[in-house]
Amino acid sequence: MPALKDVKNKIQGVKKTAQITKAMNMVASAKLRGAQDKMERFRPYSQKFAAAMSNLSGSMEGGNLPLMETRPVQTAEIVVVTSDRGLCGSFNSNIIATAERLMKKYEAEGKKVSFVCIGKKAHRYFRKTGKVRSSYSDIMGTFQMFNAREIAMDVAENFMVRGSDEVKIIYGKFHSVAIQRPETEDLLPIKPVAQTEEAAREAAKVGGAYTYEPEPGEIMEVLLPLYLNVQVYHAMLEVGASEHAARMTAMDNATKACKDIIHDLTQLYNKARQSAITSELMDIVGGAEALKG
Repeated sequence: MPALKDVKNKIQGVKKTAQITKAMNMVASAKLRGAQDKMERFRPYSQKFAAAMSNLSGSMEGGNLPLMETRPVQTAEIVVVTSDRGLCGSFNSNIIATAERLMKKYEAEGKKVSFVCIGKKAHRYFRKTGKVRSSYSDIMGTFQMFNAREIAMDVAENFMVRGSDEVKIIYGKFHSVAIQRPETEDLLPIKPVAQTEEAAREAAKVGGAYTYEPEPGEIMEVLLPLYLNVQVYHAMLEVGASEHAARMTAMDNATKACKDIIHDLTQLYNKARQSAITSELMDIVGGAEALKG
């Protein structure tokens, strides 16, 4: 049976841990509101931008513009977006595992792989592979559109000088406070998007096809880099909100686990205390009987 003092110290230690995890849960909850609001306000813009690109690129040939050039894939680049900080459950490890599976798939096909890591967790994991081409750490807490623009320009320039033939982006998509799943999307080359039946019906309602001035090719030349910026920024916003949601859930689970541990330790403390009292009583009764004798 453990000593009473040891059990009591353990109980106090777990109580302090529970206070910390509860405070972290509250901080994550407060940060989540702002990050989720920012992400949800950007989603309509991202969707409208994608719809405009779909309408413009549907009738274009992919080889007309450098960022739409499709070529045999010899070198693939993976942009991995994670958080800078941990203590958010399996959120970062799921993203990293998805990226690692994609890397192994490319390598099994005989293709070279390089990484662009956004966030400390991705950089710390993939730097041991020696395949990290660029890394952007310590920005996920305070990132802005100019950060996404810098990353998008880096990826696009590497693609245009044939440093990579295909680029994919992997990030944690925010579905709800309880669900955040890794998402893999094509980044480069930007492929022409066929117009959906629903979009065609909408176009028919407003009077048929759009007329562009200047020509769609000239517009696309300007919009393609912007579209790349939007995709990277959207991924970073999704990870920002997902990180706080995952941390809030993880800290809530940790607080509950601390309460369970305190309950078990309290029972153990009571048993040890009862055993000590019983032992003392037996000593007193034994001494009294000895005096009688």
